[in-house]
Amino acid sequence: MASRLNPYISFSGDARQAMEFYKGVLGGTLSLSGYGEFGSQTPPGYEDKIMHGMLETDRGFTLMGADQPPGMEHRPGNNYAVSLSGDDADELRGYWEKLSADGDVSVPLEKQMWGDVFGMCTDRFGITWMVNITDQG
Repeated sequence: MASRLNPYISFSGDARQAMEFYKGVLGGTLSLSGYGEFGSQTPPGYEDKIMHGMLETDRGFTLMGADQPPGMEHRPGNNYAVSLSGDDADELRGYWEKLSADGDVSVPLEKQMWGDVFGMCTDRFGITWMVNITDQG
């Protein structure tokens, strides 16, 4: 899979409804993964919340979204990030190094409970970036 860049929107508990709405508007295929799918690692009160959603359309649009994780403030108007994802680990790690340099790392780029390597940072210009390297194992 080639690396891709797309918007990632954070929601305040209504990610499922929002992503289903966008599917109704844009068409395509919607996949949703809930926090509850991870059993004992599910944060209390998040059993029915969306950890990751992805809408892919026939027109080539990709939109990702999720409910805001525990401990992070939801700020409408500033509730988005730019996502870089794919399976080219060297390429994506290179982007991560440059984006996180002189910025603020909120989630270090490391293996996560869903199996991928993931990190989140805010670059020196105040833009939030998420980098996800797909698990090849």
